[in-house]
Amino acid sequence: MAQDSKYIGPRLRRIRRDLGLTQANMAADLDISPSYVALLERNQRPLTADLLIRLAQTYDLDIARLAGDGGAEQQSRLSAVLKDPIFADIDLPPMEAADVAANYPGFAEALLRLHTAWREEQLALADRNAEREGGGVEPADPVADSRRFLAARRNCFPALDDAAERLAATIAEADGLSGYLRARHGLRVRRLPSDVMMGAIRRLNHHGREVQLDDQLDSASQSFQLALQVAYLELRAEIDAQLRDGHFATDNGKRLTHRALASYAAAAILMPYTAFARAADQRHYDVEALGRQFGASFEQAAHRLTTLQKPGHERVPFFFLRVDQAGNVSKRLDGAGFPFARHGGGCPLWTVHQVFRTPRQIVTQWIELPDGQRFFSVARTVTQGIGGFGSPRAERAIALVCAEEHAARLVYARAGPAAEAATPIGISCRLCHRAECTARAAPPIGRDMLPDDYRRTSTPFGFSEG
Repeated sequence: MAQDSKYIGPRLRRIRRDLGLTQANMAADLDISPSYVALLERNQRPLTADLLIRLAQTYDLDIARLAGDGGAEQQSRLSAVLKDPIFADIDLPPMEAADVAANYPGFAEALLRLHTAWREEQLALADRNAEREGGGVEPADPVADSRRFLAARRNCFPALDDAAERLAATIAEADGLSGYLRARHGLRVRRLPSDVMMGAIRRLNHHGREVQLDDQLDSASQSFQLALQVAYLELRAEIDAQLRDGHFATDNGKRLTHRALASYAAAAILMPYTAFARAADQRHYDVEALGRQFGASFEQAAHRLTTLQKPGHERVPFFFLRVDQAGNVSKRLDGAGFPFARHGGGCPLWTVHQVFRTPRQIVTQWIELPDGQRFFSVARTVTQGIGGFGSPRAERAIALVCAEEHAARLVYARAGPAAEAATPIGISCRLCHRAECTARAAPPIGRDMLPDDYRRTSTPFGFSEG
């Protein structure tokens, strides 16, 4: 074994904690002293080949996972964090980050946790400020609680991706999800009519040893529900490990986040990170083509594109939005730095609010914010609900947005207008100071309204320039 691969302290500590073991527990299992485990975790002793094999056999772990270069992963995570604008005025050469990750893994992990907690608090502070500006204090919002958790981590969970990718390989060998559930858990998959399912689209029947699905689900939804059941059965420890690092104001917020992480794991099983990221590059982020390749829906493939930010293996960062015809936002994920309004309505000039006129057609648009930043938007409607005439359904619009510098990598940006033809939009009417906007629904904060005794402007609200 190479010399650098023998020092795996941070990964050994993570594995021990994921297994719920103390250092004394692990020492007893491996027939070594607790102090030796502590030295291993601090990278003050190398892991011998004999102990590596004993560790893998005792806890049924993959040797390749243990022996790989874990320091590189932490170095990539640390390098990504150090790109935060808060560190912009500090000279931090990449070699120094590498030295910290390799020689002071505990310090590096502490910094990573502190930065994640700081981002969560920044998002929470923005919500509290918005509540004060609104004139009152609203009760804790579990949806905002969950969104803050995901946003602070850019909706990327490498540990879940790695575990799901290994599981996906095993599932493929078992001839798919149905075969795997039958072979691994003794569960058969059974499709039943909606009236028998009584409002459920998936149900685990322990007594009957079967996973029941509504027979009106389309194939992409059936696959996703089976993958979700596998995630709940086999990746609960990995999901709980991610939740332990979160700070939740409400129990419902924690439950919503648990559900979001389980869905993340299910998508990672169906669209494994390495294969999906490679396909995204090859197909130039064609969402429909990616969906067909992996047997996923347009929304599932679009959502998965927002998660491709594993340190060292990043792809185009996207902002994702799902909105209904009334403007209600049901999902929002930001990996592109797009300043969408966290409170209040979005800009009606953004085509995501207009695609309901052209169902299931992709609409692209260059958009420009008041500060000059340009983004490229891809929007389309999606239908949610089970099949069958008369079944309840919901039409929603989803949008993927990336910054101007990444747009050339998207197939959608090659045939449309140039960035110079960008539509001027605002974050929201209350925060937008474009005086000439005829679509304005409210005056901007901090500007004096002009009287219209003798002159009425062509825009809904006239306001002073200064």
